[in-house]
Amino acid sequence: MCAERTRILVTGASGFVGGSFMRRFATSSDVELFGLARRPSDLKEYVRIDLTRPFDLPFEADVVIHAAARASPWGTRREFHQQNVAATRHVIDWCERHGNPRLIYLSSSSVFYRDAHQIGMTEASPIGPAFVNDYAATKFAGEQLVRAYRGPHVVLRPRAVFGPGDTVLFPRIVEAARRGKLPLFVGQDRPVIGDLIYIDVLCDYLLAAAVSPTASGSYNLTNAEPVELQPLLLDVLERLGIKRPTRRIRVATAMRIAGLAEAVYRLLPLRGEPPLTRFGVGVFAYSKTFDVTRALSAFGCPTISIVEGVERFVAWQKERM
Repeated sequence: MCAERTRILVTGASGFVGGSFMRRFATSSDVELFGLARRPSDLKEYVRIDLTRPFDLPFEADVVIHAAARASPWGTRREFHQQNVAATRHVIDWCERHGNPRLIYLSSSSVFYRDAHQIGMTEASPIGPAFVNDYAATKFAGEQLVRAYRGPHVVLRPRAVFGPGDTVLFPRIVEAARRGKLPLFVGQDRPVIGDLIYIDVLCDYLLAAAVSPTASGSYNLTNAEPVELQPLLLDVLERLGIKRPTRRIRVATAMRIAGLAEAVYRLLPLRGEPPLTRFGVGVFAYSKTFDVTRALSAFGCPTISIVEGVERFVAWQKERM
């Protein structure tokens, strides 16, 4: 007799992570997937819903993966609150009306960030009370809501997700370099290293957390192989045939310029996002690495290396050029 498939509801199914998860496991015989998000999608089992408002739908889930969020480094506080806090509250409300299914909350490693080098962070590393931006603050606020949820729940904090379909991390940097507006940051007291996680590895971990009967609490997620960031970026640009940046700017100067740009954009206000943000500068100014012993023990080792992930990302970018 065949075992029943695990029914998984995925929020943010039109986005980078949610959409990648839906496509990766679309043909799996072990799960039944249903996606929801605000944007149109060609996914088969999918409905358009605005999570910033109370909602309902007929799908009964064993697991809910809440991947919907405002993941941009820029936006108003109201936008971040509505899309990251209010939306999470509405997802929890739906869960509590539908049998308290296991809830997997996709948070962010940025909840830990400070404008400083941070090496070997663990799940027990301090969080807050100050945050680097509204995104980090509202993702942590979402975590606090999830911890009060009456059903089983898991908080996942991936670091710097990249790969085909990415719209936030590398594509913005690549586009800035293509337009000749990406500087080389100098003035650091040491090489800047950081953890990344390839999108398929994150999807595998999401599924593992969803079906594991013992997973609980929070987990930091990376590929468990920190890299030196600026050489990695320059290598990607070279493979894409993009001219290497030549303009150099000290990190301290870049932070001042970014702070001024953010103030101007908020004061006027201007449409779009500033050409330089303090968070963006911080990516190349401060090392951020994580001890992911807990995740490796619970979910296993990454199935795809950073090297292979970069190869796939570059191939995807070339197809779009």
